[in-house]
Amino acid sequence: MSKKIAILATNGFEESELKSPKEHLEQQGWTAHIISPESGTIKAWAEKDWGKEYNVDKTISESSASDYDALVLPGGVINPDQLRTNDEALNFVKDFFTQHKPVAAICHGPQILINAEAVQGRKLTSVNSISKDLENAGAVWEDSEVVVDNGLVTSRTPEDLPAFNAKLVEEINEGKHEDQNL
Repeated sequence: MSKKIAILATNGFEESELKSPKEHLEQQGWTAHIISPESGTIKAWAEKDWGKEYNVDKTISESSASDYDALVLPGGVINPDQLRTNDEALNFVKDFFTQHKPVAAICHGPQILINAEAVQGRKLTSVNSISKDLENAGAVWEDSEVVVDNGLVTSRTPEDLPAFNAKLVEEINEGKHEDQNL
């Protein structure tokens, strides 16, 4: 069955954390759209320096959670910091939870979930440097390669991408999660 997945990102996303899930989703025969506040292209951060530019498929204002089966939030230091203060992006993220659809976030990506008020009482993981931020927002943080909580998939770093990608596909195949809400 054909699926459509939104990948929400802006300039400064960690390249592998967008590229790897996007390719993995497309290998399933699914469509993965890069959604961003800006149109045109966005620039990746590739470990220690700027990486490639990626084409934006749609802006947030042209998109709706109802058009997609799931949401992916790549990390990077710059990307989540920009998106977590963008009301349009936060409303887009919240709509996936309201519609009980799978959401996946890796590395610093869960910072967006804090501002979307989607971590209270949820079990998740992230890069260690934001673990206290997540705990202070009410999350139950654990140091594991991948954690799933009612359709919310989280991982720590690019090294966890194989497990992250596999669980993402599993959760999308399961479909809506009635306990997946704000």
